[in-house]
Amino acid sequence: MNHFSKLICIVIVVTVTLAFASPVQAQNDRLYDKSGKSVTGAVAQTSAKGVQVKRSDGVQNFLSADIEKILYEGDPGSLTKAREFVIDDQYEQALEELKKVDTKEIKRAVIEADYAYYTVLSQSKLALSGRGPKEAAASAVLGFIGKYRDSWHLFDAAKILGDLALALNKPADALKYYKLLDSSASADTKIESVYLQGMVSVSQKESDAAISLFDKVINVKAQTPQTIRTQSLAKAGKAVALAQTGKATEGLELVNSLIAELNPTDIEMAARIYNAQGASYEASGDFEGAVLAYLHTHLMFSRLPDAHAQALLKLVELWPKLGKPDRAAEARQELQQRYPGAL
Repeated sequence: MNHFSKLICIVIVVTVTLAFASPVQAQNDRLYDKSGKSVTGAVAQTSAKGVQVKRSDGVQNFLSADIEKILYEGDPGSLTKAREFVIDDQYEQALEELKKVDTKEIKRAVIEADYAYYTVLSQSKLALSGRGPKEAAASAVLGFIGKYRDSWHLFDAAKILGDLALALNKPADALKYYKLLDSSASADTKIESVYLQGMVSVSQKESDAAISLFDKVINVKAQTPQTIRTQSLAKAGKAVALAQTGKATEGLELVNSLIAELNPTDIEMAARIYNAQGASYEASGDFEGAVLAYLHTHLMFSRLPDAHAQALLKLVELWPKLGKPDRAAEARQELQQRYPGAL
């Protein structure tokens, strides 16, 4: 049985039944949702679908996609710090804290699962940024899924596997992992699954298929901030796909409308939008406009590794067309230093 078949079996098991994580041992777990609200109680059950919290006034159920984090009674202090570092995208610092955790002192299965998840997630994020082996990171994530089948992090783990597969130039595997997100109970996650499948199609220059997938996302009647955000990402993806089909003007109109509404603190959104603008300018023959767009990603939004590497690759190609081979050499050097194997 291959890795994907094993993962399918795991997802089927955990989404059909709600798995028990560990006996209720405390009444002081605190769950934070993505709106910033929190509840205190005892985490009684966990599964890929979500988490059940028992409180003095009853039971509350939360979908995995709606949870920001859970602080468990009995958490090692270093694990608590590591969670915050991960939320802030500071993965090296997270791993430093996680190394301080004495796993023999962990008494609850849910805490053990959180420790394992944040470890493999941090390793994967660093690998995607060129600071670790991607194959090893993917194997670690698969190991996490195999051992912690009742974790509420399971769909996030499937997504990072897709990201790693795409970075390893394994689009078929990436597509399979991204499709697993459609098994989620969350409508937001299902829509994200379609968007991610569209991005795989873009990476393979299957432009018509990509546009069809992006349109499915864009045409959803969005009701949540998560889906509204995914729709903006889908529009940026569609702009790239349009550029691939020679419809650069249409792509530019779409991406420029996104830039007008851009929140510069959303690093992923900004990087993908400016890369989409660069692709549209390049397709239209405006190499100077393309360089300026990719420079936005390079200089201002480099914290998103895959988008930053893509921008640097494009700068290596485009600077010589503007008569500046020295700038191309600089971009190539940074690309090789930060993302070994990207060229």
